[in-house]
Amino acid sequence: MKKSINAKYTGDLKVLQLFEQLSAIPRGSGNEKAISDFVADFARQRGCEVLQDERHNLIIRKQASAGYEHAEPVIFQGHLDMVCEKNKGTVHDFENDPITFRVEDDFIYADGTTLGADNGIAVATALALIDSAELAHPELEILMTTEEETTMGGAFALDVSTLKGRRMINFDSDREGVLFVSSAGGVNLYHTVPIGWREAKQEDGDSYVIVVQGLRGGHSGDDIIHERGNANKLLGRALGELDRRVSFGLASVTGGMKANAIPREAEAAVYIRKSDLEATQEVIADLNTVLGDEFRVSDKDIRIELHASAEWGGDSPQDGKLFDDATKSAAIGLLELIPNGVLSMDKAIPNLVRTSSNLGIVSTGDESIVMQSLARSSHRSQLDDVLRRMETLSGFVSCGFRFDSYFPGWPYLADSRLRPVFEEVYMRRFGKSLEVKAIHAGLECGVLVGKLPELDAVSYGPNLYDIHTPQEHLSITSVERSWAFLVDVLRALKQ
Repeated sequence: MKKSINAKYTGDLKVLQLFEQLSAIPRGSGNEKAISDFVADFARQRGCEVLQDERHNLIIRKQASAGYEHAEPVIFQGHLDMVCEKNKGTVHDFENDPITFRVEDDFIYADGTTLGADNGIAVATALALIDSAELAHPELEILMTTEEETTMGGAFALDVSTLKGRRMINFDSDREGVLFVSSAGGVNLYHTVPIGWREAKQEDGDSYVIVVQGLRGGHSGDDIIHERGNANKLLGRALGELDRRVSFGLASVTGGMKANAIPREAEAAVYIRKSDLEATQEVIADLNTVLGDEFRVSDKDIRIELHASAEWGGDSPQDGKLFDDATKSAAIGLLELIPNGVLSMDKAIPNLVRTSSNLGIVSTGDESIVMQSLARSSHRSQLDDVLRRMETLSGFVSCGFRFDSYFPGWPYLADSRLRPVFEEVYMRRFGKSLEVKAIHAGLECGVLVGKLPELDAVSYGPNLYDIHTPQEHLSITSVERSWAFLVDVLRALKQ
């Protein structure tokens, strides 16, 4: 049943009310001006000093409460942008439409799109900190950055010279009761296959679409350990198996929307002769049986389907043009061979991925096929090794290769002064130990520590599930507990 958070929870928690309010403002990566202006105006109206740069990053200063005037300032940090993913049948314009919510028991979902709690809950929490006149806290420097979900471009461009604080609470984590103190670095990698076209002939057969769908997806860092199916890789597996058993023409390959999201859907436009149609359907049926068994735990709804192009809703693919044999071979070969998933586990920390790669986006244009991967590692040497392997692969298939948007890892700080405060306050409030961990996902802490080497940072947040997918949802009671915990932590930072 759809209902407003405010309608059900009015008066319970300001954070949730503010979260619903800001979710009316589109804020995909690169489209953060409106949300930045909203937050800036909100802060100015409450007497805060606001610095807003040309990348729409914000530094907002709220004076210390009474009795905390001599305490060291604290930075509260999050990012303004969100991942924009939607289900195939969902009509939603992320440039203009608000995110609409539905509440089911303890959880808030969006309607067929990402919810944006990553990292909208940090923005809402920042607004609640700004709004409250009752909290006990040191001077707060609220830092909200842009483009975190794509390049961390806002953090990289940020002028940190005005920041006074050297203790930072990053609120971009998704597991209540876990304090993150280290994260992985990463780099975007691109394989580009120049397309050689040929005209489709009558003997090539009729046009069809092979579709991979029903996958769960997820965050390419945090969820990679679950070894969920990657739709782009499975499309390559299907095309490779088909190519070994049936003659067909290939006209396009597409899949995924974001490099940092495990792709849930992918498709290929193909031409198949009537005489090969039954054999093609047998190959797909065999694959569905095999994949249903392989992914029965992680992706129980996985399926590969064959549709006539007209039935699928499109015309003949690429206006009757097909890849030539060299292009077809390179496209299938890359889809099969590009490294993907967990590449190595950390030897010192249990259940921590050390190195991974995610083939997040595959697109076919007029002149080339582009395959974009996001590789991550807590060790720069292994990240460089993945990059070299990707480059070597490009030589074997004679395609272009480049990389960009490197972001650094966040090293563990053994003598943190902030971490013990979180541990002590958590034990006092909840009567149990706070779990301290490293995370395989990338956090802006790495960029900011690189700019301020003396920065003592930790990362925390409420329970979020299936982030970077349309199934993303947020626990209401976890937000309540995390807010109360944060209030206690700020109160404890009197020195």
